[in-house]
Amino acid sequence: MNRSFLLALIFLSVTTTAMSQSSDTTVVKRSYTTKHIQGAITLDGIPNEEAWNAIDWTGDFTQWKPNEGKAPGQPTRFKILYDEKYLYIAYHCIDKYPDSIIKRMDRRDQFPGDWVEINIDSYHDHRTAFSFTLSASGVRGDEFVSNNGDFWDVNWNPIWFAQTHVDETGWTAEVKIPFSQLRYGNEADKTWGIQVTRRLFRKEEMSTWQFIPQRSAVWVSAFGELKGLKNIPLHRQVEIAPYVTFQTDKYKKEAGNPFAKGLDTKLNGGLDGKYAVTNDLILDFTVNPDFGQVEADPSQVRIDGFQNFFEERRPFFMESRNIFDYQLTGSEAGGDYDSDLLFYSRRIGSSPHGYPNVTDNEYVKMPQNTSILGAAKFSGKTRKGLSIGVLESVTQKEMASIDNNGEKRKELVEPLTSYFVGRLQKDINGGKTVFGGIFTAVNRDNGLNDLLHRNAYSGGLDFIHTWKNRTWYIRGNMVFSQVQGSKTAILNTQTAFEHLFQRPGATEVSVDSNRTALTGTGATIRLGKAGGNGAGRFGRLFKFETGVTLRSPELELNDIGFMLTANEINHFTWAGFHWPKSFLFFRTARLNYNHWSRWDYGGKFIYQAFNFNTNATLKNNYQVGTGTTWAVFGISNNALRGASAIRRLPGISYNFFVTSDYRKKFYVSFNNTTFWGFQHTMKNNNTDLTLYFQPINALRVSLSASYAYSWRKQDQFVSNVSYGNTTRTIVSEVKQNTLRFVGRLTYNITPDLTLQYYGQPYISRPVYSHFAYVTNPLAHKLNDRFHVFNNGEITEVNGEYRVDEQKDGIVDYSFNKPDFNFVQFRSNFVVRWEYKHGSEIYLVWSQSNTPDAEADLDNNVPIAKSLFTNAFDNNAARNIFLVKWTYRFLK
Repeated sequence: MNRSFLLALIFLSVTTTAMSQSSDTTVVKRSYTTKHIQGAITLDGIPNEEAWNAIDWTGDFTQWKPNEGKAPGQPTRFKILYDEKYLYIAYHCIDKYPDSIIKRMDRRDQFPGDWVEINIDSYHDHRTAFSFTLSASGVRGDEFVSNNGDFWDVNWNPIWFAQTHVDETGWTAEVKIPFSQLRYGNEADKTWGIQVTRRLFRKEEMSTWQFIPQRSAVWVSAFGELKGLKNIPLHRQVEIAPYVTFQTDKYKKEAGNPFAKGLDTKLNGGLDGKYAVTNDLILDFTVNPDFGQVEADPSQVRIDGFQNFFEERRPFFMESRNIFDYQLTGSEAGGDYDSDLLFYSRRIGSSPHGYPNVTDNEYVKMPQNTSILGAAKFSGKTRKGLSIGVLESVTQKEMASIDNNGEKRKELVEPLTSYFVGRLQKDINGGKTVFGGIFTAVNRDNGLNDLLHRNAYSGGLDFIHTWKNRTWYIRGNMVFSQVQGSKTAILNTQTAFEHLFQRPGATEVSVDSNRTALTGTGATIRLGKAGGNGAGRFGRLFKFETGVTLRSPELELNDIGFMLTANEINHFTWAGFHWPKSFLFFRTARLNYNHWSRWDYGGKFIYQAFNFNTNATLKNNYQVGTGTTWAVFGISNNALRGASAIRRLPGISYNFFVTSDYRKKFYVSFNNTTFWGFQHTMKNNNTDLTLYFQPINALRVSLSASYAYSWRKQDQFVSNVSYGNTTRTIVSEVKQNTLRFVGRLTYNITPDLTLQYYGQPYISRPVYSHFAYVTNPLAHKLNDRFHVFNNGEITEVNGEYRVDEQKDGIVDYSFNKPDFNFVQFRSNFVVRWEYKHGSEIYLVWSQSNTPDAEADLDNNVPIAKSLFTNAFDNNAARNIFLVKWTYRFLK
């Protein structure tokens, strides 16, 4: 037997036995009884007012990490009082070494240094909670917790008040939470779920008031209880937040272009608001929203045909997004299919889809984004466990302005569009079973009928059922979609990259140029064990999930959702062992196994891969991990853009990462992934290095560099060209180098006054060579799939390749040189001052630079030199200066 394999088996057996010695212990649910406040409290962080003496401290916390079940390194205690408007909390985080308290600062919701947190399940539905975190330095964080702790939404931003104080006994805090920021029923005598957690940063220790074993895989449902809340009036939240912005754009003036004067200014205004229709259900609305302070998207280039996915960063769409989240799969094994969503909010307000027809002597002014006239969300959860989410947004008709020697005209580039999303979920049996549904609709006004769908609808049903104390689960969903439009628009969808009905050999689909609608379906079923409860040596450590996810050929979600490709049936399995307690030299450790298989709807087997990975946190707080994936078999239906499917030879990948102790003022993160194709067919390498530095509590800096190298031998798609009565699919060898640097800086003048900087220079350079055309795409040997052009068959003339297959001096066909050099620099500098709770002033300087770097497309010029030569070219830079003022009226 292989020596390393034998050692691994011994290690697994010994550690599993050690971790399994103690029998399951019964966890007692704790309770705390509060009282109505008598007297006044001055919020200064020192709970010494007489009013606090009306109630006793509670404490007796239990260590949660790293030594689960043991006494914490330092004790913690708290008190809770209330009146008709507020919930008051006093904390005493006792510390024998007050000089060792870490008082680091950061942006809101970053949770720096030592902190204490309360989670409040005011619905008492055992699935959702409101979280309020306060650091010793006074930085606040807040999250909405859903799915029994599986989802924490940091974009929930309630108004609440807090102060902290450090003394010789440790640190204390006072918190005041308006009842209007919580949701609860109208019963006279209330019982809420609560959990209080303390983080002791220097030991990276977490302790909790209500002990919840990590292996239980639950959170909210195991909270302790807060009792004694009597006759609290219902507080309907009413908030209005008008805003005003002044923006100046500075860029290079272009001679003769009336739309490029070098300086543009704009004064704008709008309104955000919240209104509690009931105490459970909130209406959020925005009129002419402004997203000028939002951080720029990371630069990204793909040459494989798939679209890029960018995270939502706009506050209106981020808050309460858990209600509208509907992943088609969401597997533990992970995969490209996991990115598919029925609702992808970035579709709303995206760049216009159209572009005007212009001649060479005409100038164009294009809107950068589609303007959102207004949007509204109606969301919440009733006392009976019904979650409701409704979103409606309207984007205006966008016109491009064209100038032809002083004669101006406008052309439509985006029609007036309505976006709708409706979501319902119902908890049954205390949230152990949940049923739900979703419906989306996109309706466009007349215009661009041959480019866009006139109407697009999608919907789905989902469920999850858990048993054995929520240790086991089965969950599933099904979806449908229908797009409607002109014959041209539907033909474009049939032949688009995501569908490729024209692909030869695809017996399950065919192109029909007379169709005016497409209807597709999809589904997922997953069975798994989420918790560590179980009998036997491995039962408390073992978790797994297996399932199948399907996407029919006509499924189309990209009008309001996100879908990489249709026509797939994916099987996935994940299994792992999780050691949550400290043992040997580990704080925690995981061993994981995954495998994936894929078919298309014609029954063709197209993918198989296996993966093993492991990761751990060491006792010195270093995090390490490694893994390997064996891609056994692969056929791509998309790579040749509909010309045919093509075999992709197998290969193996290896990855490794290490992060040093992030408690230190300086720490490093490094990771590397390398893939080797068998028979020397391809190689990918990605390396990332990030340095973090916090010289003082108020200043945090991070600098990262990533380099990616990709090489494919011969099978990179270039173009489909006509040759007589046939189509030649041109492919090539490609070498792509990508270099990215990212810098971030956060400086806290106070917890509510921060300076933030983000900068990213980026370059990607793919270079194509050894051109060929496809002859037998499914041949087992790589060289049998292509005919490689020799010197007598192909020549390059002024950026165009001309092919003479017959070698008779007559050009049979041609295609453009595909090489390019994409360079971009993006940055944001933001001063944010929350001068009043919920009211803010932003000062923003944003710079975007995407120069034409084709002149530097020279393989002899190092990629780093090309990046810095072009990225900081002031002639191509666009500088945006913005001031935004908001005032939040709260009832």
